Amino acid sequence: MSVAAGQVRQPASRAGSGMPKWAPGVIGLGTVFLLWWALGALRVVEVGSDQRSAIPTPPDVMAQLVDDGFAFYWRNSVVTLAEAGIGFAVGNALAILTAGLVLIAPWLERIATQLAVITYCLPLVAIGPVVFAVAGPPSSGEPSVTAAVLAGLSVYFVTVVTTVQGLKSADRAGLDVITVAGGSRLQQLLKVQLISAIPYIFTALKIAAPAAVLGAILGEYVGGVDRGLGPAMVSAQETLVVDRLWALALVGVLVAGLAYAVIAVIGRYATPWAKR
Repeated sequence: MSVAAGQVRQPASRAGSGMPKWAPGVIGLGTVFLLWWALGALRVVEVGSDQRSAIPTPPDVMAQLVDDGFAFYWRNSVVTLAEAGIGFAVGNALAILTAGLVLIAPWLERIATQLAVITYCLPLVAIGPVVFAVAGPPSSGEPSVTAAVLAGLSVYFVTVVTTVQGLKSADRAGLDVITVAGGSRLQQLLKVQLISAIPYIFTALKIAAPAAVLGAILGEYVGGVDRGLGPAMVSAQETLVVDRLWALALVGVLVAGLAYAVIAVIGRYATPWAKR
């Protein structure tokens, strides 16, 4: 009797805890959305001589998006995405190359790790003006070198650390097979370690994609660009167009989230053997 009852209760407990994977994210987003709406409706913070709310409600932001039109946000987002894409590609390529060199020459690991930590600890707001002084302002409407460099610095650390971890997770038996067959250290890296590291690399790239967008926006704040989400935010901030400022911030979040989602989908199909 007790055994049968236990067998009946076990599926019930599993069903109770079997929350879909997407549910926590939806609950979290819904909570943030409701909190945002409540703070805007209560006018907790006010700015300007006319005492406008510094936190507009979601309908106010949506109305501003419609009033500005798709073209306004598109032409600014494209420039920021170009800068983030350049920094993302170059920063991650250098990070993966660094991780590979560490595996070929282990004595380089300490140097590479210190270099990665330095790039992580560098305050981007402080290093931005230095990069801008060296690179100079871009042509009108062109991507900013400063923004691309800051985007690259934003992704380097996480990709180096995660890729090294992935390369070290390779199956020892596979490495021994290459050694017995007379293979070199480079062949071990390419034929065994790199394959095992691919899921780790995609994990790093997912994190790096939104970081690159944030780095690009910070680079645009330094100055020298007349188009992009950064300068558009600066203009809205200076003119106290609060609804547009929030709309631009929302677009930035959506762009970063889209970048994360694209890498996640590519990684899912590129590494079907990886554990989910």
